[in-house]
Amino acid sequence: MEKKKICVLFGGASSEHEVSLMSAASVLTHMPTEKYEPVMVGITKSGHWLRYAGPICALKDGSWEKHPSCTPAFLSPDPSVHGLVLLQDGKAEIVRVDAVFPVLHGRFGEDGTVQGLLEMAQIPYVGCGVLASAVCMDKIMADLVMDAAGIPRCEWDWMRCGEELEPEKLEERICQKLGYPVFVKPANAGSSVGITKAHNKAEFLQAVKLALSHDSRVLFERAVDGQEVECAVMGEGADTFATFPGEILASQEFYTYDDKYIRGESRVAIPANLSPEKLEEVRALAVRAYTTFACSGLARADFFVERSTGKVLLNELNTLPGFTDISMYPKLMLDTGMQYSELVDRLVQLAFERKGV
Repeated sequence: MEKKKICVLFGGASSEHEVSLMSAASVLTHMPTEKYEPVMVGITKSGHWLRYAGPICALKDGSWEKHPSCTPAFLSPDPSVHGLVLLQDGKAEIVRVDAVFPVLHGRFGEDGTVQGLLEMAQIPYVGCGVLASAVCMDKIMADLVMDAAGIPRCEWDWMRCGEELEPEKLEERICQKLGYPVFVKPANAGSSVGITKAHNKAEFLQAVKLALSHDSRVLFERAVDGQEVECAVMGEGADTFATFPGEILASQEFYTYDDKYIRGESRVAIPANLSPEKLEEVRALAVRAYTTFACSGLARADFFVERSTGKVLLNELNTLPGFTDISMYPKLMLDTGMQYSELVDRLVQLAFERKGV
């Protein structure tokens, strides 16, 4: 049987560039080479696309960019090309691919932009479509959908750029509605980038400045005293399933970027330390949220289980969650008995099935 060519996109012009490199290295390491031929394409922080044919290990430290195999390339939106255009020595070469695995986190990768390009190119791809990717990435739009659908979440509010020019008025409004401590987040960012847990007015105003450095809109959330649990969800339609949730035992006051990817001091409990009934409740809500947002392929659903009330509150859906060695999505899937190579294979197969290939 002829191997399918799978273009693995990594890097990207987002604040989660380094996380993407680590995720892609894991995906490539575990891709079943008896079925698939990986075609590696890296995107630099400045947005430059490069076909890369060097060792996988060079992704993690970013040295892949300087490898002599790097060739300028781009993904063509023309369906007749169905793949990449390589630019070398004044000539263009077409590399046809069967599917794309966009191992990209954050803006220009997880927000529907790359997905839109792939739809135009009519190339099957792993993960959610344009609508689900865009809505889930934008925390404010996602919260509006949750409220409209009656999906439980914590109290929240938001602001657009310009409201910070009246800091006293803004702080008073948020303080009266949500109280302290309050989470301040950029509307479009992931991996806890630009997020602050503000405990007072001074921290709040500084947190708004930080969030605005990442986006033009800012989300505010009531701080929930609860267990942080996550479900891995996979599939589409009636075939969608969710794992039992795992629990984040953060080493910091909240689950920060450094804790997730640098120090790695947080621990996880799989399944989460919840009653069997509560585990099933979280799992069911994960599937409900996944289908409400029209997700397909995969997503990770993040929740709080409030200690004082036992309420299950959806925090967010990540349409392309981390795939690093310490990431929760693969950990949860592996806990079901699935091997990492099986996970990668199943996600690629779901991409083909969605396009009827």
